[in-house]
Amino acid sequence: KAMNPMTTYSGRKFDPMQMTPGDVYIEDIAHALSLLCRGGGQLTYFYSVGQHSLNCATEAKARGWSERQQLACLLHDASEGYISDIIRPVKIYLTNYLEIESKIMGTILTHFGLDDLTEEENLRWKQIDDEILELELKTLLHGEENRAVPQLFSVPDLAEHTPGEIEVRFLQEAERLGVYGSDR
Repeated sequence: KAMNPMTTYSGRKFDPMQMTPGDVYIEDIAHALSLLCRGGGQLTYFYSVGQHSLNCATEAKARGWSERQQLACLLHDASEGYISDIIRPVKIYLTNYLEIESKIMGTILTHFGLDDLTEEENLRWKQIDDEILELELKTLLHGEENRAVPQLFSVPDLAEHTPGEIEVRFLQEAERLGVYGSDR
């Protein structure tokens, strides 16, 4: 089968359908997620997947969860750094996309030593993801101002930031959680 390579921000080339843990670089993930807008871009201003991920990790920390759980929250959308994002109402119909996303996410988790997350640990990051989403919808979408939001332990940063700021903060948070960038 012919290879269909992608080129990442760091200049690496690999076939995303044949991705290996060695292809995963935190710099590529941080950069891409900082440039990807949540909600298919239908928000009142630019708010990135990277900023959402930071908010999820911050919420996990505020709940007193382990650094491993915080890292799982930070990286829960990392596959989108390689294959972009599709809004939830559509994603559920794209079974092939979900398989690809799951395979790539598995490769990423293996790279970061999180491929043994328990069912409980996965339910925890999903819970935070869903709860932060509710606040994001209420704050960042027209017509959702009256949406009820669950009580959070942190105050998510929903202010507008440049992608560069978010990229730096994402890498700093990853480093705080024991993930260090590579020297290119």
